[in-house]
Amino acid sequence: MSPVVEVVRTYLELRSPEQLRAARTTDPHVRFVRRESVGVEQYRRLYRAVGDQWHWHDRNAWPDERITSYFASPNVYLWECLVGNESAGYFELARSEDGSVEVVYFGLAAPFIGRGLGKAMLTRAAEEAWALGPSRVWLHTCTLDSPHALPNYRARGFEVVKQETYVMQLP
Repeated sequence: MSPVVEVVRTYLELRSPEQLRAARTTDPHVRFVRRESVGVEQYRRLYRAVGDQWHWHDRNAWPDERITSYFASPNVYLWECLVGNESAGYFELARSEDGSVEVVYFGLAAPFIGRGLGKAMLTRAAEEAWALGPSRVWLHTCTLDSPHALPNYRARGFEVVKQETYVMQLP
């Protein structure tokens, strides 16, 4: 039987670009590439490489057509972090009708965790989000995510605005 766990989801936001406490990487092999056109297989590869270890499963249930339609939206942006020619992770931004931009997904593949890339990638995600002209930039994380996630968000200046608890059955 699959374990049932209590999960705490934390919502955080930046209300102005000045709140961002930037962190950069000095590694010349690290670059962030906007994927103008996101293929289904490319997206599934990124999503699984980053999310499988943190129980990301929602998008696995999406049919190919839904993924294609979602990434065809002019309000959705995907950036991939590359180290040399290796995919290290990605972040996904979505502009909302309320004027905000959400960092919908953000994460690194396991071999790249603990190398300081998350700080630099979150800085880039926030900067790219602010470049879209939002009223605020927000995201959420939960206790199933990396233990580095919440401390990184707070260290970059994101402030907690809400928390909720729910129960989840792990696969």
